[in-house]
Amino acid sequence: MERTRLIGILHAERSRLGRSVQYADPKTWDSPNPCEGWTNRDLMSHLAAQDTAAAQVLGGDPAAELDAFREANDGDLWVDGFNGWAIGVRADLPTRQILGDWGRAADLLCERAAELPAEEWSTRRVPWLAGEIGVRYLVQSRIVEWWLHGEDLREGTGQEPNPQHWPVHLVCDMGIRMLPYALGQAGLSYPGASVQIDLSGMGEGSWHRGLSPRGSPPDDKKPDAWIEGRALAFALVAGRRVPAETYLDDGSLVIGGDEGVAANVLRHIRAYVE
Repeated sequence: MERTRLIGILHAERSRLGRSVQYADPKTWDSPNPCEGWTNRDLMSHLAAQDTAAAQVLGGDPAAELDAFREANDGDLWVDGFNGWAIGVRADLPTRQILGDWGRAADLLCERAAELPAEEWSTRRVPWLAGEIGVRYLVQSRIVEWWLHGEDLREGTGQEPNPQHWPVHLVCDMGIRMLPYALGQAGLSYPGASVQIDLSGMGEGSWHRGLSPRGSPPDDKKPDAWIEGRALAFALVAGRRVPAETYLDDGSLVIGGDEGVAANVLRHIRAYVE
């Protein structure tokens, strides 16, 4: 996606999540969130930690909390461990402070993304949770997190869902880009195989993606498997919010070609690193 459009979407998502925070009933911050084992307050602690780290690495600074976690764990970093640790270190902070810390981190992230020179957009890489990541994909990953967790927050605080085209599209896109990684994490390998994904409605788009690392299918290659359906359903599957079987059963998603490959794509796709 073109740089200025992606940065514009980043700013829009920050504002939208900020409104969800603003409209949340204060009594709900200690209520359970759809993210298992978390309260709504925990969710915002998680975002405050990750967005602070993202803003730091975009600005060329050390990610202080990531480094502190590694130091406390013999140099290791795993996402679930860091998330639990980041929530724990904020356990005694006032909720208002956690929300303010997230807002300031998100604002700084937006500023630093906008300040990145255009010539670095497609070439610069920064350290992140699972290794180095291109800055444009780090920006996209924050949009993905803000939309998915924004919907979690809205549900956890009794607000109506608020899906929008571009964040839904970018969640689908990130999940599709990460397919080789996600399948590899599940111990699956499909060398030379590809999948065609055509999605309609809010978030719509069309992708032909290779299923092996760094493997782009030739333009004239026939896909081995295909998936069609509603983009919002696909995004919720990629975001690990709804099992693929739910949408396969009701017809919101349809698979064909090598159905075993297509089913495994939907079963293991994820739009973020776990």
